Order: sequence, then structure tokens, then C-alpha cells
Amino acid sequence: MAQYRHHLPQLSNDIFLTDGGLETTLIFLEGLNLPDFAAFDLLRHPAGYQSLQKYFRTYANLAQTYQVGLILESATWRASSDWGTKLGYSPAILAEMNRRAIALLHSIRQEYETEQCRIVISGCVGPRGDGYVPAEVMTVNAAENYHRNQIAIFRDADADLVTAITMNYVQEAIGITRAAQSLGMPVVISFTVETNGKLPTGQPLSEAIAQVDAATDSGPAYYMINCAHPTHFADVLADGGSWLERIRGIRANASVKSHAELNESDTLDEGNPEEFGSQYRELRQQFPHFTVLGGCCGTDDRHIKAICQACLPVLGSHLLSGKRLINSEPIYFMPSANYSNPA
Repeated sequence: MAQYRHHLPQLSNDIFLTDGGLETTLIFLEGLNLPDFAAFDLLRHPAGYQSLQKYFRTYANLAQTYQVGLILESATWRASSDWGTKLGYSPAILAEMNRRAIALLHSIRQEYETEQCRIVISGCVGPRGDGYVPAEVMTVNAAENYHRNQIAIFRDADADLVTAITMNYVQEAIGITRAAQSLGMPVVISFTVETNGKLPTGQPLSEAIAQVDAATDSGPAYYMINCAHPTHFADVLADGGSWLERIRGIRANASVKSHAELNESDTLDEGNPEEFGSQYRELRQQFPHFTVLGGCCGTDDRHIKAICQACLPVLGSHLLSGKRLINSEPIYFMPSANYSNPA
């Protein structure tokens, strides 16, 4: 069932993790073949399903360890109709892959959710075109019609919400939001920005959020930034403004490289996980309402652990030694960025 659709727990002040860079992890660290970055293609066979299951379990274990919430994002960034057709999927089989992706997350939730670790299931919607370059800009109506079917599948598969990842122009973001609204699904819009903190179209992030809100009666539950390094957008956030209250999540890249440079790279730039965690801590100190924390390209569970160590008041002796808490009273502390990982 859609457990949290009508009361998303990440809208509280509690921390919710996401995963890291699904596709870059599977390609560069696991050695898997993902045509056109289509992770959903793994669901065709048992070995691929098990690879995705292992991947999501890694982050479920991490959320349990740190006693925080978790948003599981389905492996469907490339599972819309144009990409499915390009990869040889019929509409019926593509729909089944979307349903299977959500069913996998339900099984993870059933296995790992606790009172301290609430797990939210999100149907991931990707851009119709390139994730970095808005070469063919749709109208709002075209975007709404294009994305409606996939969102309806997520609704019927009992996802809690949909999240549009790597949006690079506002018309598509508005269309997705309207499609989700018409289907009764909560929606999150995650924009990507270039090294100057602006959308690939050149539009300032603040204007993009304002335009989507104006066109949808503030339809998105919240906004996120993904697929850019924290240094690419820190200055934009530092400028201030009420629009910042609409941002709740960050899924940054490990690399400081631009999108163009990443496109040309045939090796993985993992950055520095400890520095990455420190940058998230600085963002959290400025914007405590940034409570959805995860990674994008080049990040993996090491980066998410570093975020936890840098940003969370963890239960020190309990996590490090596995011993019972003395008198059931935890001692909270803020570990430094170079503090060693819990075993």
C-alpha cells in the first residue's frame, strides 16, 4: 500500500537519507552494463534484480545504523516511453519494468523499516531528453501528456510520491507537476544546475522555482538540487531569499567537474567523501530545513556515510561498540569530518 502518500514524513524536521549515484555505482564500481544509463534494464533477469536489491539494501542498512529515515528512489530514471522504445521495450513490458522497480522497493521497506527508520518509496521520473542539455524543449502540455502514463503506473503500484530528477528546464518540471496533481500523487522537483548555479537554460534557480510554483499553485511538495557539486550552487544559496524555503533536499555530485567535462570522462571521479560530508554540514548549518540528504553522480555509500558523520548527532558509544546505552540515555555529539566510520 502507499503508506505515506498523504503524510510525507520527510516534510518534518527529521533527516531522511537517499542513495548515492545509482548508475555510476553500477557501471563503474560494479562493472555492469547499463545501456543509455538505464538501470531499469537490470530488472529483466534475476542477476540484475539481485544487483539492484544489493544496492538498495546497502542504503537501508546505513539508515538503520544511523536511525534516520530513508527515501528509496526507483531505478526508473530512464524508464519513460521514448527511452524504452530506444532500448527495444514494448509499452506493456516497459510498464511491467516500472511496476517491478516499485515492487522491489516495497520488499526493501518490508525488510528494513522500523519506527526509527521510516522508508518512503518514490517513483523516479527522468527527463524525456538529455539530463544535462535541454536541446528539445517541450511545451508544458506536451510534458504533462508525455509523463502522465509513467506517473499513473507509480500511483497504481503504491509509490508514496514521484520525484522528477535532473530537471533542466521549467516547462518539463511544470508538466510533470501538473500530471502528478491530476493523478493525486505528491511530487518533488529536483533541478540540476551548471557550475554557475543556474539551470542549463541559463535561468536562475530562484526564478525557475518561482515559475513552477506560480504555474502549479505551489504544486511540488518541495524542491531539490541534484547532479551538481555543492561548490556549484553554494554561492547562489548564500544570496538568500524566501524561495530557499522551498528547497528541502540535496543530491550533489562527487566531482567538481562541469556536466560537459563529466560527459567526456570515461573514468569515475569519486571526489573526497570526507570533504563532501563537510560541505553538506556547512549547508545544513546555513539551512537546517535541508533534511533530505543524498548523492548523485560519482557518490556511493562512503559519501552518504560521510554525510551522516558530518551532519548527524549520532549515538556515539552505541554505534561504535554495539553496547547497550547506559541507563538508556544516549549522549549526542557532532563528530568531525575525519571521524572514522562505525564498524
